Amino acid sequence: MVVTGLSGAGRGTALHALEDLGYVAVDNLPLPLLGELVRSTAGSIPETAVPLAFGVDTRTYGFDAQDLVRRLQQLRQRSDLMARLLYLDCDTETLQRRYTESRRPHPMAPDRPVVDGIVDERRQISGMRDSADVVIDTSALSPHQFKQILAGHFSLGDRAGMRISVMSFSYRRGVPREADIVFDVRFLKNPHYVSELKVLTGADAAVAAYIATDPEYEPFISRLEGLIGPLLPRFDAEGKSYLTVAVGCTGGRHRSIAVAERLADWLRTAGRSVTVMHRDTNVRGNLVANNDSGRGA
Repeated sequence: MVVTGLSGAGRGTALHALEDLGYVAVDNLPLPLLGELVRSTAGSIPETAVPLAFGVDTRTYGFDAQDLVRRLQQLRQRSDLMARLLYLDCDTETLQRRYTESRRPHPMAPDRPVVDGIVDERRQISGMRDSADVVIDTSALSPHQFKQILAGHFSLGDRAGMRISVMSFSYRRGVPREADIVFDVRFLKNPHYVSELKVLTGADAAVAAYIATDPEYEPFISRLEGLIGPLLPRFDAEGKSYLTVAVGCTGGRHRSIAVAERLADWLRTAGRSVTVMHRDTNVRGNLVANNDSGRGA
């Protein structure tokens, strides 16, 4: 797997996470050595091959975006390999903040404003984004959430079907760019205006019970399950390994969390492997529920 993208978007974090998943992770590998590294880690039979993840960006010796895409296309044609490209994106404002906090110059603009380097790099490598198998925007992700998404896409070993991530979010902070399906639940009764519920979250039973008194709640949940249910086997048939379903409300604290937890419980009951993330609160949902183990974390 090739890990690339904008400088500051999280390539180092991604490589550490992949290493924890069992990959041999190599950063800033000179591109002329790519073929040799692939050959050195290939086993005589597929079961003995070493899963490899290497990071490249504009600082890599011999880097050329078009050449990298060409090399990857060649690797994809090999029947003994599964070559994938992970592209990490991030909005300019977040990248500027990260460089300001770290007090490091941008590699594309060591003696110029950081934003100049970001613009130059985005222009130089934008073509790789179109060739990526997976694009993850890290702008609004915590390191924990980022690692969860990576594990969903790239965990090794046999898996019983597609992994599903159910994410709650606040519309004030924007729609998650990594979401495959988005539902807006701002039409439901809002506990924010009930003093004893305002300080709680949708993970609290009192809040969930209050939202459930909305006459449109149960019909909506029924339609939601009726919409998602038939899609899952179709995604399985297409070979999709990871699906992100996002549920949003105004503040991302009450309605979206309650509906996300309800949806996740239903998916688990249906035998699906589910993780829950509440992007814009400090609440953690049931992080993992594997359909083959029946255990939750």
